[in-house]
Amino acid sequence: MFDHVKFGVSDYSASRALFLKALEPLGVTMATDWPPSGVELSQPHGKVSLCLYQTEEKPAPLHLAFSAENRQQVDAFYRAALEAGGKDNGPPGLRPNYHANYYAAFVIGPDGHNIEAVCHEPEA
Repeated sequence: MFDHVKFGVSDYSASRALFLKALEPLGVTMATDWPPSGVELSQPHGKVSLCLYQTEEKPAPLHLAFSAENRQQVDAFYRAALEAGGKDNGPPGLRPNYHANYYAAFVIGPDGHNIEAVCHEPEA
């Protein structure tokens, strides 16, 4: 739905590590590296990207939701995000208040951003 999202983070190393590891199960990898304090992440041959950069400014927390192809990817995202230092903000599961097949997991990143992986498909 978007071309790219770019936002600043206060701890670039921690945020870079968390996003790379947490989004790996969704097929997201580093597209461009701007050492020492910037990175662009995308799926292979993707047309959308997420860019992070070091800043001392404190932005308001964002809610970033990433599409998952299936529920197993949501589960893998959650595990990877916690291993990379993310804080639990809602384990994998159905969120029927959104719709019957809304399966998502939420973690809080180093800057307080709410990071979500969501699958809208019924269980296979």
